[in-house]
Amino acid sequence: MPELPEVEALVGFLGEQARGQVFEKVAVGALSALKTYEPPVDALVGRTVVDTERRGKFLLIDTDGLWLVLHLARAGWVRWKDLQPTAPVKPGGKSPLALRVRFESGAGFDVTEAGTEKRLAAYVVRSPEDIDWISSLGPDPLDPAFDLAALATLLASTKAQVKGVLTDQSLIAGVGNAYSDEALHVARLSPFRPANKLTAEEVERLFLALRTVLSDAVERSRGLPASGLKSEKRSGMRVHGRAGQA
Repeated sequence: MPELPEVEALVGFLGEQARGQVFEKVAVGALSALKTYEPPVDALVGRTVVDTERRGKFLLIDTDGLWLVLHLARAGWVRWKDLQPTAPVKPGGKSPLALRVRFESGAGFDVTEAGTEKRLAAYVVRSPEDIDWISSLGPDPLDPAFDLAALATLLASTKAQVKGVLTDQSLIAGVGNAYSDEALHVARLSPFRPANKLTAEEVERLFLALRTVLSDAVERSRGLPASGLKSEKRSGMRVHGRAGQA
C-alpha cells in the first residue's frame, strides 16, 4: 500500500512531469473508482496543472480552481507515459486501468489498481476539504508542528493499542501498516501496548523512530521515477530491519 513516503515521492515526480501541462482528456476505466460526479471529470479538460500536493495518503493535483484527488488504497499506482495511447478507454472488464489522463503534449499518466478489491478512489472537487476523508485527517507526522509534545498528548488521550493509533488517519495522517510496524520495530515497542501506558522515554523513542523512518524513506525516494518507488520501499524496509536487529 502506498503510504506517506511513496505518495510524497509521487507528488514530487508528478509535479516535475505535469506542472504546466494542459488536460486534453480524462477517461475513466473503472466506474467504481470515481467518487464524485459534480464537477464531472471532463471539467478538467483545458485546465492547466499548477501544482501537486499531498495530504496524508492522498495525492492532489491542483488546476487552479479544480482539483483531481487520488487515493491509491492498497493496490493502486500512478504510471507516467511520455506518449499516452489515443484509443478510447472501455470501462469495466478485468483491466487494472482506473483512470487515464492525457495532456495536450501527448504525455500523461494512468492510474491503475491491481487485484479485485477495487478500493482506489478518484475525486474531482473545487476544494480538497470537500472530501470528508481529507477534512477529517489528523496532523502530518512530518509537519514541524507535530513535535514530541504533540505525540505525547495524542498517545495519552487514548487507551487504543499504539499500532492502531499510528494507523488511524484521523489521529495521524499518512502512516499505514508497513511504516507503523517499522517505526515500532526501531523504537523496540510492542504494537499491542496501550498508547496511554507508554512511558515518557518510550514516547520519545517512538517519536524519533517515526520521524527517522519516514524522513529516511522520503529522502531515498526523492527524485526517483514512479516506476522505482515500490522497489525502493521494499529495499528500505530491509535496511531498517537489519539496522534494528544489529
